[in-house]
Amino acid sequence: MSLADESFQLKELQTLAGHTDKVWNVAWKPATGVDGVPAVLASCSGDKTVRIWEQSSSSGSFQCKAVLEETHTRTVRSCAWSPSGKLLATASFDATTAVWEHVGDDYECVSTLEGHENEVKSVSWNASGSLLATCGRDKSVWIWEVLPGNEFECVSVLQGHTQDVKMVEWHPQMDILFSCSYDNTIKVWAEDGDDEWHCVQTLGEATNGHTSTVWALSFNAAGDKMATCSDDLTLKIWGADLLRMQSGDGYAPWKHICTLCGYHDRTIFSVHWSREGIIATGAADDAIRLFAEDGGHLVDGPKYNLLLKKDKAHDMDVNSVKWSSVGRLLASASDDGTIKIWDLASQDGHEKPPP
Repeated sequence: MSLADESFQLKELQTLAGHTDKVWNVAWKPATGVDGVPAVLASCSGDKTVRIWEQSSSSGSFQCKAVLEETHTRTVRSCAWSPSGKLLATASFDATTAVWEHVGDDYECVSTLEGHENEVKSVSWNASGSLLATCGRDKSVWIWEVLPGNEFECVSVLQGHTQDVKMVEWHPQMDILFSCSYDNTIKVWAEDGDDEWHCVQTLGEATNGHTSTVWALSFNAAGDKMATCSDDLTLKIWGADLLRMQSGDGYAPWKHICTLCGYHDRTIFSVHWSREGIIATGAADDAIRLFAEDGGHLVDGPKYNLLLKKDKAHDMDVNSVKWSSVGRLLASASDDGTIKIWDLASQDGHEKPPP
């Protein structure tokens, strides 16, 4: 039986309060929430701070363990853990990206990356943790190389978008970077043999792309499919032949697979694909929706069905949804200043163990 055939409920486990302004983004710390290691979540806000939340092994509830403040002077828009979980990068409207290291019980700002002309909107680490990407209102994407001693060197400034760049995201296996923008496009960036970065593909209206601002993107666990969400009220699924890319035959283009429309009536701000294959979206209608691929073999390619819609998940816009890397925990962040932790359970009340 496919996920699309099951009945689920999204149960609210806890509301995390503490931020005094909109919460823009949340990020689960890698290698936590498994093997006896407590789950750790970072959140960032318009209140200029980042909060670190840790789950109690005894009660299961999350508590704020640290508040990272007095570094950013404006809204913190994005946060991302390095693959090892040792570093946390935070992008701010103050035009800087800060990198924090967990030392003892504290988080120390060990590097501040400057160069963007104004608001930095998103930050992302590549799979090995050797590269960091940032993007911003100045229409540019920057790639930083991680050097010894917590030093960072900008190795490329990518110009190609004609408007704000909303999000950057590295492919989960390969050093290929994706960016989505207010200019309605998703751009794919790759390095050539001369260590130069170039745009190798633009996904836009001419390729069955979005017709308005693209807010976010997310990959499935295998890395051969990508979901994108937009101001045009649609969710789009894209696919690529990864084997061709990994075999060295060159770049394999991403192709439109299907468009999910009619499910959202307000802007979709966030999309995240769980390792199990469930796509979550957060939108301006205060709701969270979950989608899964139909298990049937369809002639014209895969189809995705709505698993459930959680109305009034928050009191205001849902800005970010993120699945934990294990199990079925989902974190959401909102304009209402809160983060919520959800558990996806089967309708009979029994949570299915992670695959």
